Amino acid sequence: MPRVVFVMVDGLRPDAISPQRTPNIQRLIDGGASTLAAQSVMPSITLPCHMSIFHSVPPSRHGITTNLYTPPARPIPGLIEAAEDGDKTCAFIYNWEELRDLNRPGMLSYSWFVRASYNIYTGDQQVTDHALPIIRDALYDFTFVYLGTVDSAGHFFGWMSDEYLDQAARVDAYVGQLIDALPSDAVMLLQADHGGHERTHGTDLPEDMTIPWMMYGAGVKAGYTITRPVSLLDTAPTIAHLLGIKRPKEWEGTPVAEGLVG
Repeated sequence: MPRVVFVMVDGLRPDAISPQRTPNIQRLIDGGASTLAAQSVMPSITLPCHMSIFHSVPPSRHGITTNLYTPPARPIPGLIEAAEDGDKTCAFIYNWEELRDLNRPGMLSYSWFVRASYNIYTGDQQVTDHALPIIRDALYDFTFVYLGTVDSAGHFFGWMSDEYLDQAARVDAYVGQLIDALPSDAVMLLQADHGGHERTHGTDLPEDMTIPWMMYGAGVKAGYTITRPVSLLDTAPTIAHLLGIKRPKEWEGTPVAEGLVG
């Protein structure tokens, strides 16, 4: 089974992607399977979105509706718990601390955090620098790399402002480094959690809800546009499928097998 690298570009809108501005993300589109019309969840806020990504259920089931974590009344096994049950090793490398609550304690083989998602100049470079040798040396079966500064630029300057687009270009360069470090037998998934409008997000506006979603690497169709509807709930099932681990029965999403060869 391939190793999987999951890259989150927080707050990246699909219309911020272009061959000129984001040539490395365009590499993933041209060489992999993608959709620029995937859907977030309501409320389209970072922690609820990530809980849905890693647990494959909407906020109405996991109960997280703000960026403040509270233990679910009815816990649902997440991706990392499923990976642990499947004897897979997992690593988290991130710069927004609230993500520490995505998994139960003791599930990760490796975790690295720096409080830097609000530093648009160096915050994601720090994450990238730390992730590169881990990815290049294939140290873990699953590696989550969280890049948080595009979202910060949206809040600071406004979504689709010149400064926001400049930040998307800056982060695209980091994505290029991660692609170049990817082993030949690995798969990369890259997506956003939500978009944004003006200087905020969290609504059901298309600008907030529509996100890019793509995968690239071993066993992925090249230059393929995914036609089926894709949502945040489909990410964990797709990763579980790639890792060859059992999906918990509570999950609502399904693997995006359409983008895979065979």
